[in-house]
Amino acid sequence: MNTLLKVIQLYKNEAELIKKAMDNNRDAQRVLFDLHSPKMLSVCRYYIRDAHHAEEVMLNGFFKVFTNLKGFKNEGSFEGWIRRIMVRESLSYLRQKKPMEFGSETLEMNEDLENHINSEMAVEEIQDLIDNLPAGYKMVFVLYAIEGYKHKEIALMLNITEGTSKSQLFKARKKLQENIKILNKASNGTH
Repeated sequence: MNTLLKVIQLYKNEAELIKKAMDNNRDAQRVLFDLHSPKMLSVCRYYIRDAHHAEEVMLNGFFKVFTNLKGFKNEGSFEGWIRRIMVRESLSYLRQKKPMEFGSETLEMNEDLENHINSEMAVEEIQDLIDNLPAGYKMVFVLYAIEGYKHKEIALMLNITEGTSKSQLFKARKKLQENIKILNKASNGTH
């Protein structure tokens, strides 16, 4: 029995693959999906506990990836660009399911840190600041400040100590505060 198999050429050059996907080449899109979906599903699972909902969010994210592929400017990694889309999709999903509140205890800072949040900052600006945190800082910050996990729960989920969780949260807040201060200075015309 002679069976015909459809062979998809695996492109070694990701830029070429992205270009073909931009032209709606379904094979190229499939290769990109197969290449990145396992890692992107784990990104969604960091934010969404239910695997079925995380997969749905990931699929919605990939729909946005392929419909907005021309928005990828080859600045930074393609995987990083996809990851930002997945993080935003995950947070959007969480916002729809449960409104996020930032109580005063979640924004307390040590005495040497002051709050410099400009009330006119756009949600997108704040989200970009969070997205640009180092991975460990961002994960603990999102789990604690957005999803409401306690340090003990975060430590169990990430296989770290409670002290590490607290330290990562403090460093994330400090970094966010520094970046907000820089943005505020820039918006006020001072450098």
